Amino acid sequence: MILVPGWMWRLGPVSRAVGAGLAAGVFFGAFVLVESGSWAGAAVVFVVLSLLHGTRVARRMERAWPAARAMSGADRAAVVRATRRGEAVADPRLAPSVVEYARALRRTAEEDRLRRRVVLLVTVLAVALAVYDTVTGSTGETIASWLVVVLLLADLMWWPRCRARLLAGADRAAASARRVTGAGHATGDS
Repeated sequence: MILVPGWMWRLGPVSRAVGAGLAAGVFFGAFVLVESGSWAGAAVVFVVLSLLHGTRVARRMERAWPAARAMSGADRAAVVRATRRGEAVADPRLAPSVVEYARALRRTAEEDRLRRRVVLLVTVLAVALAVYDTVTGSTGETIASWLVVVLLLADLMWWPRCRARLLAGADRAAASARRVTGAGHATGDS
């Protein structure tokens, strides 16, 4: 949910699932094509990951911010945009939704703490595999393996700072929204 851009919230649940699923399917299908040269393998990865990842993202978005169901796409997008940027929402009636979305972002970030350990472990394994592929594999295997290592290292270095900025912005937006609604400290959020 943290990585889902604001414009995707404008869409309905099925469109969000298709958008997220297609992005993952194309990305990982391309890796399979580079690594193996197999169009059939790339097509299978594309179809399977598009369906599985798209469904997972849409369900996670629904579960994390259930109040979004009752909102229009434009309102959802406005709330997400303001919250992610750390700004006050232009429409005061959306202020409670900013607080809810900020709370959902924080909860999702807490749930993702285990993910960091998994990414670190996968990175170590990916480096070992990339070295092995460099020595024994084909050019495609070597390129794909080192691309995975680069992406994982970028995730380990870039993502924590990005997430911290996002959560700080969400906190600013929620504080601003609480002032608009007069909720102050009544919600118990910090």
